[in-house]
Amino acid sequence: MFTGKPIRKLVIANRGEIACRVMRTARDMGVETVAVYSEADAKSLHVALADSAYCIGPAESQKSYLNKEKIIEVCKISGSQAVHPGYGFLSENTEFAELCQENDITFIGPPSTAIRDMGIKSTSKYIMSAANVPIIEGYHGDDQSETRLLQEAEKIGYPVMIKAVRGGGGKGMRIAMTADEFSSQLASAKNEALKSFNDDIMLIEKFVVNPRHVEVQVFGDQHGNYVYLFERDCSVQRRHQKVIEEAPAPGLSDDVRRSIGEAAVRAAQAVNYVGAGTVEFVMDSEQNFYFMEMNTRLQVEHPVSEMITDTDLVEWQLRVAAGEPLPLTQDDLQIFGHAFEARVYAEDPNNDFMPGAGPLHHVLPPELVPYMRVETGIRQGDEVSVHYDPMIAKLVVWGEDRPTALSRLISALQRYQIIGLNTNINFMLSLAKHPEFQLGNVHTSFISQHNDSLFPKRDVTHEELLLAVTCLLSNRRIGSPNNTGAFSSLASARFNHNKEEIITLQHNSTDRKLRVVSHGDGSLSISEGDVLSRIEGKMIECEKTGRSTAVVESNGRVLKCDAVVMDNNVYLFTEHGLVHLTLPLPKYQTSDMAGATLSDALAPMPGVVDKVFVQPGERVEEGQPMLVMIAMKMEYVIKAPRAGLVETVPFQAGTTVQKGARLVHIAEES
Repeated sequence: MFTGKPIRKLVIANRGEIACRVMRTARDMGVETVAVYSEADAKSLHVALADSAYCIGPAESQKSYLNKEKIIEVCKISGSQAVHPGYGFLSENTEFAELCQENDITFIGPPSTAIRDMGIKSTSKYIMSAANVPIIEGYHGDDQSETRLLQEAEKIGYPVMIKAVRGGGGKGMRIAMTADEFSSQLASAKNEALKSFNDDIMLIEKFVVNPRHVEVQVFGDQHGNYVYLFERDCSVQRRHQKVIEEAPAPGLSDDVRRSIGEAAVRAAQAVNYVGAGTVEFVMDSEQNFYFMEMNTRLQVEHPVSEMITDTDLVEWQLRVAAGEPLPLTQDDLQIFGHAFEARVYAEDPNNDFMPGAGPLHHVLPPELVPYMRVETGIRQGDEVSVHYDPMIAKLVVWGEDRPTALSRLISALQRYQIIGLNTNINFMLSLAKHPEFQLGNVHTSFISQHNDSLFPKRDVTHEELLLAVTCLLSNRRIGSPNNTGAFSSLASARFNHNKEEIITLQHNSTDRKLRVVSHGDGSLSISEGDVLSRIEGKMIECEKTGRSTAVVESNGRVLKCDAVVMDNNVYLFTEHGLVHLTLPLPKYQTSDMAGATLSDALAPMPGVVDKVFVQPGERVEEGQPMLVMIAMKMEYVIKAPRAGLVETVPFQAGTTVQKGARLVHIAEES
């Protein structure tokens, strides 16, 4: 029950996992929930979970989730007293916060003045300096000419960070290591900022080499009370976006923890902040910290702060918005244990973390236990849309200390099954197991610095091949499998006694040929070159968990792992992550990507053509930018794969294309 202005019905002006997460707390508090959705999200999970739902426009976010007037209209039609913006979209939109106030709708967030002051980075730097919050000096001026920005970069000294003043989430942000690349990085940052925030004003500041990204969760109420709920370390990033976050930050002394928390509270007080906010700092190797920006909303990684403080920050948001005082004082707040959050993305880490889109054929999260949360907005069979962020879920674990929490994170990642799109789960396993990460030696260049060890080249093992054969033969077996007691026979339905077959399994485009011979006792002999194994195996199905486990007894050892067989694919979920093996298809079932050649520039992912720079008949040089694609809220420059004359450019700006589509064909030169 609310003790302040009651909120009986709440519109969640967002989608995906954050919409589902807000609904969960609202329902626990007895608040009725209203979803809004685009035409592309009509069958999404957040729509299914809400008490009621309203379509607000087509898939394009500018015409749906960013349509301020339409969302206000839904608030009125549904009789809602408040709107929760989640994060992203309208969560830090000053005009939307003001529009809510004009229509007597409670905006679950800070006052519009705080959003405005902290949303423009140049303004926030001045305010923070006056509030005695350490800042990094840089250029935040009105003269936005390329000449002036270049002069300021030279004055600051390279490397420099080029950053959109209204930026966030890594958008509109580039690093120029030298003067030679400044102009191209500036142009790219401005273009992305204009697409994301409708504003391409930039600031220039010194780039701290190998910094840590440490942020503080702050909260204020309408009665002048402020607290900090300690800090999170979000240093491990790709494309300036976070991959794994943890709380508290490893290795901080009590003095630094108190100092950075108090500095964050001063930042919130300086703008009369109300609600949940995050003050982000850059920290150098000596644990000196400098204000970077303030996110005037709930953060993606807020669950790790909840786990170590035993709080529900969405409940705090709703109560503070209703006029109630903060539930706890600073003296009441303590750190309990350690927590990690791993962001599960539809992307290919082995291809520069290229995002993906498409259907999720199989989704099976790890079994939930009291120390774990899986925050998601998708189900098996749903699609990751090209129109929105490619995050599938957030895996959050807690432990009594950092090593325990990290061990639990590794175990949960090993049991997270997703089939249909490339994901970053294997990469996060490699990251979580890395010796330097285990020691807490993290910084924002961690991935690039440890690239070779984070992306190990590994072949499938002979033992994994034995497990794959077990999956295949069990899957083909006729009749009801005997999954109890001793190892069941694989060979009886597949082979006659002493009959043999050659099975070819492919892994990373490499063929592995296995000679399989059945025996009268139900066992098999499997040979690969000079390696011979005699095995008995079975598949165990668990109705409670929905998992299938391949079990093999070979040469006195027992091998096992969870596994899924789909068509000609075998997916093994091992301690090292997902191993994908295929039975090669006959040639008549394969394609050559519609005749694509080395002279073609292909779409690396589904997306929308944003700009076209070349025309048929024009000569291009290798590496020359030819067009720009927008996908998953990111900008991608498509460059010429070779020099030559442009022969065809089949797509115009605004066209949606599929992965592998031929964007530009360059004619062969004699």
